[in-house]
Amino acid sequence: MKPAVTSFSPLARLLHWLMALLILAMLFIGVGMVSSLSPWQSQLVALHKPLGLVLLGLLALRIVVRLRQPIPALPADMPAWQQRLAQLSHVLLYLLMLALPLLGWAMQGAGGYPLVLGGWVVPAIAPRDADLYALLRAAHGYLAYGLFACVLLHLAAGLFHGLIRRDAVLASMLRKT
Repeated sequence: MKPAVTSFSPLARLLHWLMALLILAMLFIGVGMVSSLSPWQSQLVALHKPLGLVLLGLLALRIVVRLRQPIPALPADMPAWQQRLAQLSHVLLYLLMLALPLLGWAMQGAGGYPLVLGGWVVPAIAPRDADLYALLRAAHGYLAYGLFACVLLHLAAGLFHGLIRRDAVLASMLRKT
């Protein structure tokens, strides 16, 4: 019988924290590029687009790692409703992490804007259409605010487990326990 898993694998932890940093950077870059017409706007856009594709690739790897490696169980004394809420919040985070880059990618195609990653022009996944572009742009913005809210709740939950409950949930993502 295998011993119970008490922490996430080193690769899962690396992907979690790398993506956390990149997602926060993307959210702030996104806000900066749409709320200003400063000279920095074009540089922010040029950074935002390929980072979105990188995050999409990292998410694909993260999903494979999550499906192949066991994860620590939630504390047995945690109420069932909190466990369900934790599971649902993770599903929502993954869906938003998937939807945002795909919407951004489709938005660029609908707007007729090239999407370049490492010198390669990435094929569009949506037809060029101004109305579709406007719809996708609005959806991308609203879902980005939703992701930001989910990230804040995720952070609050982690701090709740680490500072108030003082259980192994936060520690399982910080270090090998």
